[in-house]
Amino acid sequence: MALGLGWKLHGDGHKMGPDDVVAPDERLSWGKTVGLGAQHVVAMFGATFVFPLIMGLNAQLAIMMSGIATICFLLIVQGKVPSYLGTSAAFVGAVAAIRAQGGDSATVTGAILVAGAVLALVGVAIHFLGSTVLHKVLPPVVTGAVVMLIGFNLAPVVANIYWPQDQWIALLVMTFTIICAVAFKGFVGRIAVFLALIFGFVLSWVFDKVFGQITAFDAGAGKETTHWRVNLGGVSDASWFGFPPASTTGADGKEIVGIHAPTFTMAAILLVLPAVIALIAENTGHVKAVAEMTGHNLDPMMGRAIAADGVGTMLASSVGGSPTTTYAENIGVMAATRVYSTAAYYVAALVAILFGLSPKFGALVAATPGGVLGGITVVLYGMIGLLGAKIWKENGVDFGNPINLVPVAAGIVIGIGGVNLKFTQDFTLGGIALGTIVAIGAYHLARALAPEDLRLRADGPTTLITTTEANYGDSDGIDDLYQDEPGGRDLRQH
Repeated sequence: MALGLGWKLHGDGHKMGPDDVVAPDERLSWGKTVGLGAQHVVAMFGATFVFPLIMGLNAQLAIMMSGIATICFLLIVQGKVPSYLGTSAAFVGAVAAIRAQGGDSATVTGAILVAGAVLALVGVAIHFLGSTVLHKVLPPVVTGAVVMLIGFNLAPVVANIYWPQDQWIALLVMTFTIICAVAFKGFVGRIAVFLALIFGFVLSWVFDKVFGQITAFDAGAGKETTHWRVNLGGVSDASWFGFPPASTTGADGKEIVGIHAPTFTMAAILLVLPAVIALIAENTGHVKAVAEMTGHNLDPMMGRAIAADGVGTMLASSVGGSPTTTYAENIGVMAATRVYSTAAYYVAALVAILFGLSPKFGALVAATPGGVLGGITVVLYGMIGLLGAKIWKENGVDFGNPINLVPVAAGIVIGIGGVNLKFTQDFTLGGIALGTIVAIGAYHLARALAPEDLRLRADGPTTLITTTEANYGDSDGIDDLYQDEPGGRDLRQH
């Protein structure tokens, strides 16, 4: 069927041989399909509600809208690209910058909505023009630089906001995350962030019982206070079923974020637009990975997939939700099960929507101690930055060539250092946005001015691209690397 909803039963729907593969347009029995859908929920779950918390958005709403966005994505790609759209980490740095400048959640989601629209338009352009133009505008050296400055720009957020809330919990959670990710193979390693969140929650509760209240920086109050690490008062007061609440103002005058309409400011929009580059690279890598696993040529779906992610981000942010992206940890589930049926993703999406209809679940997520987030984000943010280096390494970027070295070096330092360029009293361009503009613009200027031999060296023997989203343990797009040529050999690294 045109929308990819007509699944054929694979065999008898129950048994799979050792070499059997369930194609995207096939399904197992509905009982098994529901079980597979549940696995996909667990795989995407931790990251999908951790990143809204980090961005100051409503996690319950993010979970619900991720399910709706996933259904929208599957319909747009006609069921040919199995994928779950969870919360994107690419916007975290820009959101932190917007809030540092006094922007509220409506300003944040308005900027994200525009970025989603740009991503959708890029997808439409790729659909009609082909992906070659994309690689010319955003070669690996530039893509890696943008990803690196997005990640490392977040270091002050960890140091000044999350880590000071409970340094010992943060240190222990960080250690647990590292151990869990490297000591356990397969699925456990892929959900290291989710397990670290649970570990940190329990450890914070134990510390409350053993050591009593903590006197430390309280992000909610914006100052140092004496308080319990774990406060579940809001959980007991919340109802089991209901829509996510609308944004309100608490007794302390601070925003309690929920469903809201976005607002638009040019300064905020310019801050988030660099994240579009990361999402383009991420979606491209995701489609390449699925194509390799399923044995299908999905190049004709590349533009649709990118556009569908943009539409999903627009849809989610239009009501105050989080930006979306294709999730590589769900690729891990497919690789383990060899079941690529989109029916399982529809099940996962419906389960996420049900979670999003539970205010009690939302209150539990919102009660996550700041120290726990400190231990998780110190790993996640660093990995975003290092993924930029991974893109360079795997694509063989030659930094002996000044075309690659000089302009990118300038862009990275501007982005990480928070350098500002003031145009008027009300408009300043800086940080991630300015760093991205310099990295892209200066690179193409350098190419235009350089002698031919340097340009040929900069091009390299092949054009490669990899996913770039930053979730830990391959949980938002880390590991898949493919040659961007039909029939190219598999360069994936395990």
